[in-house]
Amino acid sequence: MEMKVYHYDAFSNVPGKGNPAGVVLDADTLTAEKMQEIAEKVGFNETAFAMKSEVADIRLRYFTPGHEMDLCGHGTMAAIQALSEHHFLTEKAKIRVETKVGILEVEIKYSEDGQRWMTMQQAPAVFESFAGSRVDLAEVIGVTESELSDEWPIMYGNTGIWTLLVPMKELASFKRMKPDNARFPEVLQEMPRASIHPFCLETIHPDAAMHARHFSSPFSGTIEDPVTGTASGVMGAYYAKYIKDTQHIVVEQGAEMGRDGKVMVHIDKKETTYAIQVTGTAVLVDEVGEFY
Repeated sequence: MEMKVYHYDAFSNVPGKGNPAGVVLDADTLTAEKMQEIAEKVGFNETAFAMKSEVADIRLRYFTPGHEMDLCGHGTMAAIQALSEHHFLTEKAKIRVETKVGILEVEIKYSEDGQRWMTMQQAPAVFESFAGSRVDLAEVIGVTESELSDEWPIMYGNTGIWTLLVPMKELASFKRMKPDNARFPEVLQEMPRASIHPFCLETIHPDAAMHARHFSSPFSGTIEDPVTGTASGVMGAYYAKYIKDTQHIVVEQGAEMGRDGKVMVHIDKKETTYAIQVTGTAVLVDEVGEFY
């Protein structure tokens, strides 16, 4: 059976910027093995597969070239944009999306120029301590231990997937970073399948509160994600919890890869956690191809 895969760039409205994602619009007949095969052939950090849902408006599954992900921010943005453009979704202000972390809501609004903006709910923020070596951690992302900030804690964070949040002192460090992804599991002994997400408060754009890069888990089959929705979401919760209590921040990412993008993060403090939403856009680039 022929399956078209569309290439969208998320967290940007300019093709060639933001984070590329593959989207398959009608994946109900595909097995998980076939989805994995397609994602590997497409080669993007994630490919999103849309299916009918009995409990929500749509069901999404997300695959890297190496394995399935429970949630993907930029894949969700790309999928909702694609589903709307190809009339798989009725024009509703709120879309309920079934994912492996639960049913999440995506709110759609339009700017005066007709741009579709999507605000995606994420899972409640969870944090766990990092007890590993700071020296080894710095080494596997290609910097020195002295470049790591000691003003805030290194923490595992999750609003749908686990990533290690690593505060850095200066923006200059980010250009020097060169990850040794294969060594991540030996450093991340508490969560060996996690990705690593260094960030700092020095930014390129004046409207951004945080600058970041995102280095993939070696199990995903990729090296780096240009602009990450779930990691940006948990960064917002981290910012409110450890740095400064706030309700909204802008995160910039992708500059070092030539794929600049921005994620708007909305933070709602609860009794024991933070409810997180991220806002962004997506733009069609091309059809990747047809798969059988």
